[in-house]
Amino acid sequence: MKVYISGKWVDEEDAVISVFDHGLLYGDGVFEGIRIYNSRVFLLEEHIDRLYDSAKAIALEIPMAKSEMMEAVAETCRANGLAEGYIRLVVTRGKGSLGLNPYLCSEPEVIIIAAKIQLYPRELYENGLKIVTVGTVRNHPEAINPRIKSLNYLNNVLAKIEAINAGCMECLMLNHKGEVAEASGDNVFAVRNGEIITPPSSCGALEGLTRNKVIELAQEAGLVVQERVMARYDLYVADEVFLTGTAAEIISVVEIDKRSIGSGEPGIITGKLADLYSAYAQSNGYQL
Repeated sequence: MKVYISGKWVDEEDAVISVFDHGLLYGDGVFEGIRIYNSRVFLLEEHIDRLYDSAKAIALEIPMAKSEMMEAVAETCRANGLAEGYIRLVVTRGKGSLGLNPYLCSEPEVIIIAAKIQLYPRELYENGLKIVTVGTVRNHPEAINPRIKSLNYLNNVLAKIEAINAGCMECLMLNHKGEVAEASGDNVFAVRNGEIITPPSSCGALEGLTRNKVIELAQEAGLVVQERVMARYDLYVADEVFLTGTAAEIISVVEIDKRSIGSGEPGIITGKLADLYSAYAQSNGYQL
């Protein structure tokens, strides 16, 4: 595997950064996860825009123009011969001191990894996920804005630990008010009486690009979509619940906290959206 590190492609075993990098010491940096479908990098421009917005929000200046970054992503995919896969694009603060001061750091490091990924086994897409609500509260949106996709993912990791310890592969996270925020790594949607509902980012949810594309596709298909504050009750009584994410794509949730959702099987609307999303992703993107 060839990995891009700040202007060079190196072999996987030579892909190293300083132990004094603030990305390692403090989770000080930003990242994006991007999919490759049919030799096209999906939503690349949108991912790059969000990466630069996240960097600006934490006062991190990326040492490349957006066009250069897009081509570096594409070239990394070509170097690894990928027509289908996953890209992890990371920008760290760079090498600094053991203190917090980010202005003492050197040039930021840009890292691009392109490889294969399968987040969930195929049978879970066919049969749906069972999830639990965890006690780890989603970060307060005024402490760390959920629109910043930062390297500090400990909040989500702690939630994932709880889920795995409970025998589940995913979980539901609530915010400090007890409202539905998101899953540990995905956005949450509910379907009730034909209407699709999802929490706004102000509830602590990352404004996911897959989430936004699913909303767009649903509206184009004539479905009603609303961003609305949700309680667990709204999920328990929903006809369908599903999660969206770059790696997860669209996956049904058939049980939450030992309560069956709808019929206990993946729903019709979820299936329709998954088909629409797959068809769109296969035919759109930055050509490699």
